Amino acid sequence: MDLYRKVRLACAEGMSQREAARHFGISRDSVQKMLAYSVPPGYRRKAPIKRPKLDSFTEIINAWLEEDRGVPRKQRHTAKRVFERLRDEHGFTGGYTIVKDYIREDDRRGREMFVPLAHAPGHAQADFGEAMVIIDGVEQKAHFFAFDLPHSDACYIRAYPAATSEAWVDGHVHAFGFFGRVPVSVLYDNDRCLVAQILPDGTRKRARLFSGFLSHYLLRDRYGRPGKGNDKGSVEGLVGYARRNFMVPVPRFPSWEAFNAWLEEQCRKRQGDVLRGHTETIGTRLDRDLEVMSALPPASFDACDQASGRVTSQALVRYKTNDYSVPVAYGHRDVWLRGYVDEVAIGCGGDLIARHPRSYEREDVVFDPL
Repeated sequence: MDLYRKVRLACAEGMSQREAARHFGISRDSVQKMLAYSVPPGYRRKAPIKRPKLDSFTEIINAWLEEDRGVPRKQRHTAKRVFERLRDEHGFTGGYTIVKDYIREDDRRGREMFVPLAHAPGHAQADFGEAMVIIDGVEQKAHFFAFDLPHSDACYIRAYPAATSEAWVDGHVHAFGFFGRVPVSVLYDNDRCLVAQILPDGTRKRARLFSGFLSHYLLRDRYGRPGKGNDKGSVEGLVGYARRNFMVPVPRFPSWEAFNAWLEEQCRKRQGDVLRGHTETIGTRLDRDLEVMSALPPASFDACDQASGRVTSQALVRYKTNDYSVPVAYGHRDVWLRGYVDEVAIGCGGDLIARHPRSYEREDVVFDPL
């Protein structure tokens, strides 16, 4: 392997293939093969394995195995069942072992293979997880935003009452503020808060709020394959880590603000850890992430859902499934609404006329302004 690396490095630095062959004492064909592959490809069988007694039956076996893909796993052919059917229905005279070996090889060929990834600095992954918490004495489900920098394993966690579009964006804004930089790209799944539609050609129509957020930070978004959680395995692992380490026992805090301040402190403390397989702390490796990340824009993005409404005769205006009060002088007027993760702001023309704590109940009526 060391010779392989030296030959490739020498040629990359300008040595010709002829010179490399002479210098390292190998053939020019060997040099050519070394340049064709970044790592040794290993032994490759040039001719298929010959199984005289089985070869004429492989198409039958392949057809059965292909049909099996559409039936429940427990009702698929075993090697024993394939052997019995070949013998009883098609006059197969070979042994069970060659049938078993063929099916084992077919199974190996069909398995998806994975290569451990070396993550480039500056790229991120994001997702949401869930856990039970007690906020102000009320047990409820928390939806926590998980932001991971896979190169360094630095993380940011923030909890919300719901995983809404504005929570997704608010989580990013706080994560960027925590690190003081904007990543090169972020890898996501195809959550409907982010992706309004996947078009037939595979391109994505982004949700309106998320699209504005990407434009504000000049951020490149990337997406995993639908149903393939392993595409963003780093943040999937972070979700589990945060649940096991930050939310056991069930967290108990007087407010969401207090809970999130504590979570942020845990993320900061974690930067002093040295993870298995590494010799440097997370914080030391984070420096390499920060070097290639971009500076924050002069102003942060306004992470809110925008809507419009009309005030009722009871001086109420509906946002989502709840009603919020406004001064009676604005009855029957058209108003605009801004839905943040923690409050709802209501305005008329250029005036802000009411601010309320946001309710995540259904059919709630909120009278007490902030």
